[in-house]
Amino acid sequence: MGAATKCYKYLRKLLKFEQMDFEFALWQIIFLFVAPQKVYRNFKNRKQTKSQFARDDPAFFVLLTCCYSLSTVGFAIVLGLELVQYIKLLFYMMFVEYLGVGFLIATIFWFITNRYLRIDKTQDVEWGYAFDIHMNAVFPPLIILHILQLFLYNALINNDTFSARFFGNTLWLIAIIYYIYITFLGYASVEILHKTHLILSTLPIILLTYITTLCAGINVSYLVMEFYFYRAI
Repeated sequence: MGAATKCYKYLRKLLKFEQMDFEFALWQIIFLFVAPQKVYRNFKNRKQTKSQFARDDPAFFVLLTCCYSLSTVGFAIVLGLELVQYIKLLFYMMFVEYLGVGFLIATIFWFITNRYLRIDKTQDVEWGYAFDIHMNAVFPPLIILHILQLFLYNALINNDTFSARFFGNTLWLIAIIYYIYITFLGYASVEILHKTHLILSTLPIILLTYITTLCAGINVSYLVMEFYFYRAI
């Protein structure tokens, strides 16, 4: 089955909610937090049974989209946005941060893995699977930064103190580590790729950046919230 045919079948299923397996998608969401390796075992099974790694059921994509949309309401409340400002922020988060950045990251990884990490030239990494890996990796950071952080922002983060800076920056550190690790697992599970451990080599850089921001008095959470506020107004 060609890429265009797979894409057409996937998009067609977006309009058929009764055919989506939301229960299984919720199972994947839970295990992305506690045991992401189990999620990628399912991808391997799909490759053996359906000759593709990428999801053929858009239920996970629908749930992720709904979480992004609902979390924007939380940002609007915390930032004190009006209706028009909320709509502007929603469009930015959905079409730039979620879809735009997601497509860009998936395309970059798809290109790099097929160009430099592939050892079997008769097969390649599907773009759809690269986007699935991004969706998997972005879900834990979404829960941490778009939901948990909002409940704690005014009480613990929105202050000019070391503890506020430490708490906010640590949330970002945990979220980024989740993203990198789940991304690594996704590409490491593809047998035609090698040197996927290079993805983990970014972790020391992230840790050094985290320490630097604490020492420099930079509250990452506060800066991001300010960025969202000015995007909305």
